[in-house]
Amino acid sequence: MARYFDVHPDNPQPRALGQVVQILTDGGLVAYPTDSGFALGCRLGNKDGLDRIRRIRQLDDKHHFTLVCKDFAQLGQFVQMDNDVFRAVKAATPGQYTFILEATKEVPKQMLHPKKKTVGVRIPDHRTTLALLDALGEPLMSSTLILPGRTEPMTEGWEINEELGNQVDAVLDSGDVGTDPTTVVNFVGDEVTVDRAGAGDPSPFQE
Repeated sequence: MARYFDVHPDNPQPRALGQVVQILTDGGLVAYPTDSGFALGCRLGNKDGLDRIRRIRQLDDKHHFTLVCKDFAQLGQFVQMDNDVFRAVKAATPGQYTFILEATKEVPKQMLHPKKKTVGVRIPDHRTTLALLDALGEPLMSSTLILPGRTEPMTEGWEINEELGNQVDAVLDSGDVGTDPTTVVNFVGDEVTVDRAGAGDPSPFQE
């Protein structure tokens, strides 16, 4: 069964975060809260973790996984941005957006879209997520926790623990989770497209 960590939303306990980091470092898969529902996450390069996410969500190999980053400087290591894209992404972060961009060589190959060499990136506006990322010292390879047949992300830690406790290694819960998935903005190609309208205002990216 998963280990369940209930932390304070404003001041998540460092000891609990450290234990979650250790689980991630040991190759574990965790469910954690964000400003856009819960997400599943594992360490960079954890192929088994990605395979477990695929099984839980029943995803095919064309799914865009997301690198969840703690700040803009970290995000910039993993994706290619020209000046216009740089300004647009910077203006919308942190926030409830996922951006699809060309990946740099820093991104593990198993995360990439098989044909396009693209990846999703985001910086959440959520204290517990950012504290976890800071303690980990690197981005999380993630996917929003939307179960097969559903359209909305899971938002209750206790429910995740009951339903997925035998499929994840830890559930981190701070009781303050956004209810809508991110808005997905795709910068790959000749035109910027909004692939999914969600919690983030899509209008800045629509003509």
